[in-house]
Amino acid sequence: MPARHASRPVHDPRTGAVREDSVAVEEPLEIRISGDPVAVTMRTPGDDGDLTLGFLWGEGLIASPADVGSVAHCGRPGEEGYGNVVEVAPGAGVALAVERVEASRRGSLTTAACGVCGRRSVEDLVSCCAPLPAGPAVPWPVVTAAVASLREAQGTFARTGGTHAAAAHDAAGRRLVAREDVGRHNAVDKVVGALLREGRLGPGAPEAGRPALLVVSGRASFEMVQKAARAGIPILASVSAPTTLAVDLARAAGLTLAGFVRGESLNVYAHPTRIGR
Repeated sequence: MPARHASRPVHDPRTGAVREDSVAVEEPLEIRISGDPVAVTMRTPGDDGDLTLGFLWGEGLIASPADVGSVAHCGRPGEEGYGNVVEVAPGAGVALAVERVEASRRGSLTTAACGVCGRRSVEDLVSCCAPLPAGPAVPWPVVTAAVASLREAQGTFARTGGTHAAAAHDAAGRRLVAREDVGRHNAVDKVVGALLREGRLGPGAPEAGRPALLVVSGRASFEMVQKAARAGIPILASVSAPTTLAVDLARAAGLTLAGFVRGESLNVYAHPTRIGR
């Protein structure tokens, strides 16, 4: 398993003391499709396959996990930079339209660390989020408990204080998958990718196994809403504040958006009927 944190010296100017501190690892990951680079993101190493699947899904490049034949690191172990480039091979008979990413963004290379930066227009993001159907209803204590339990899945954060986290839960509050990363967008992509790989999202996924709730650390940004809506997860809950664009997109996409979920309190900014008493 790749290192998620590393030691670095820390100096205390008050005493002159020097000690070792754990710092979250941040390294680039380049995503290639059939040899063509389509994205570079700064991420915490680990779960790169899930990150790649989640990114491809969020960009609309795949409609099913079967559209991807394989995701593999390029190079050989021990070589400089090994583990920081992944090659995606399309599934049998599938052509992945890389130009979909290029057409919607400025420049020739996507930076996956920020889902909205470089987009030609906000409409690009809204257009990929089909309105979500009604339901299911989740009691508000389940939502607050899910957000509170996120800290339990933040082992790297506990050591470094430098990572974000995301987790998916079912309607009963059971945690399905949780991931950490230095980039909050990457943490969500890793969760979505894991759900796809496990058959909980996408065509043919059983209703009983689908996630009903996505919880995230940090603020509820426009990109978090977009990724949740694209994944078909109807409720997004954040420990911090939403942005105006996040609220507007949640309302347009039919997604329930809760912010400032702390203790037993929460604010619901869009489609409150899914969070029951």
